[in-house]
Amino acid sequence: MQRVRCEWGLGGVELLRDRAAVLVIVDVLSFSTAVDVAVHRKARIYPFAWSDDDAAREEAARLDVRFVAGRRAGGQLSLSPASLMKLDPGERLLLPSPNGSRLSLACGEAIVIAGCLRNASAVAAKALELARGEDIAVIPGGERWADGSLRPAIEDLIGAGAIIEALGLEGEPEAEVARDAFRAARPHLKATLFGCRSGIELRERGYELDVEIAANLDVSQCAPVLRNGAYEDAAA
Repeated sequence: MQRVRCEWGLGGVELLRDRAAVLVIVDVLSFSTAVDVAVHRKARIYPFAWSDDDAAREEAARLDVRFVAGRRAGGQLSLSPASLMKLDPGERLLLPSPNGSRLSLACGEAIVIAGCLRNASAVAAKALELARGEDIAVIPGGERWADGSLRPAIEDLIGAGAIIEALGLEGEPEAEVARDAFRAARPHLKATLFGCRSGIELRERGYELDVEIAANLDVSQCAPVLRNGAYEDAAA
């Protein structure tokens, strides 16, 4: 019987990539949200496991795509979803991130989809189609503590839960807990994201709009699937 599984971060990817046909990477603040916004604009997004800007620029040059750095002020393209809202159709961007990109590239032979609150139902529908009756894994990415260890992030738990809810499959206890977290937060998603640790950190840095964009549920019909090294909209 097809089931949904749920485990955190890189360890979760490594545990489940050979046990599930589809892995959904959930990094709500903000990699998965940025990918959804960009791919909705018909862009192709090449994830890059961030190490330093020089390495990322070299990879962007090799691929002949635009380099997008971390969040920057002044309207420049960045990991900030708000900066990607007016992309021209057909843009090709390298999007480095220390978390979502790294997880996306660690999934082995599994099909990879970038999921968030904005596209939860669309991603669930595409995951069911692509899994062909095999198991689906939903991976809340989490954040990192200063020592590099995993910091569970409730926005990713809630985002994973939204996708699990939309899948409608029987799940392991970890998946059921994520689903229940989403159900509890659904009446006040915006307040939850604004008040969680990651949301506070972004707002203090001037990125309140990014949190607001990420808190919108099912406003996108985009299903970004990783194909030939880039996320593109498989729902189109």
